Amino acid sequence: MSGRREPVPFAFLAEADRFRSNVTPPPPERASAGQIAGRWLLGLTVIAALVGSLVIGMPALSLDQAPPQTRQSQATEHR
Repeated sequence: MSGRREPVPFAFLAEADRFRSNVTPPPPERASAGQIAGRWLLGLTVIAALVGSLVIGMPALSLDQAPPQTRQSQATEHR
């Protein structure tokens, strides 16, 4: 922070980082068994969806080793 001590408007905002509260927040609520099971189920669903999309999309991402064979027309075969 700056070293000047002259009064500024809203000086309480400048000193807000030094403020300490004597009020303690309440402890967080513990998750119930249903909530924990729901979180696990949601996580497994997301992972299964990602794996499924990867499995389905792999054929489209693979590179063919040999170029596709084109059939010659019958007109060029009889020459």
